[in-house]
Amino acid sequence: MFQLCITKTTKNMETKTKIALVTGGSRGLGKNSALKIAQKGLDVIITYRSNQEEAEAVVQEVKAIGRNAAAFQLDTKDRKSFDPFVEEVTNYLKETTGSSHIDYLVNNAGTALYSPITDVTEEQMDDMVDIHFKGVFFLTQKLLPFINDGGGIINISSGLARFATPGSSVYGSIKAGVEMLTKYMAKELGSRKIRANVIAPGAIETDFGGGRVRDNKEINEMVAGATALGRVGLPDDIGGVVAFLCTEDAGWINGQRIEASGGMFL
Repeated sequence: MFQLCITKTTKNMETKTKIALVTGGSRGLGKNSALKIAQKGLDVIITYRSNQEEAEAVVQEVKAIGRNAAAFQLDTKDRKSFDPFVEEVTNYLKETTGSSHIDYLVNNAGTALYSPITDVTEEQMDDMVDIHFKGVFFLTQKLLPFINDGGGIINISSGLARFATPGSSVYGSIKAGVEMLTKYMAKELGSRKIRANVIAPGAIETDFGGGRVRDNKEINEMVAGATALGRVGLPDDIGGVVAFLCTEDAGWINGQRIEASGGMFL
């Protein structure tokens, strides 16, 4: 009887569904990542800043795949909202799974800023730092007690942290900071077997930045011409990489920058 109990417990542990939280998961790369993660057999929690309808549509798409999903409102610029957000999410998890923990955190939420150095205001820079750096840092800090040992953190950076294009000085510089932060996360969380990696997309056809890359023909052609594979990236080119890092197959990848840009500006 004792042996039977142990076997059953071990089996339950082995088959427990893992959960990923994706910030900014209502559209673009976040949406694609959430769907690809669900296709890997994980349940998904996404956040949205303002468009609840879009977020709920993603939840229904995930459920159609056969996985559980939920959406919660979060503005990653508003750090005062982090404590109530974490409480809301962990309460939901306790009610639905019996545990307040997740396995993977994907820090994806963000906005664009296209402006030459001469025109950037202090307010614009503060907003970008708050969203892309402080938001990533302190949301991760708040969620760390609820990330299972052996889980992972995936931070989204940009090819603009490697190469420079006019008008992206603030965004690219902050993303470079996120890349270094990811190394520190990997180092400090290694004792918990939590892996931290960063994905740096190239230019992608989404509504990010008002759809600049997608809708501006000149920019689209420029990017395609500067990319070894001869085209602009699509959300499908990124979501699968994020999903891969949320699997055991990526268990020995840690502290790494993975650029998914099709060979842009080689």
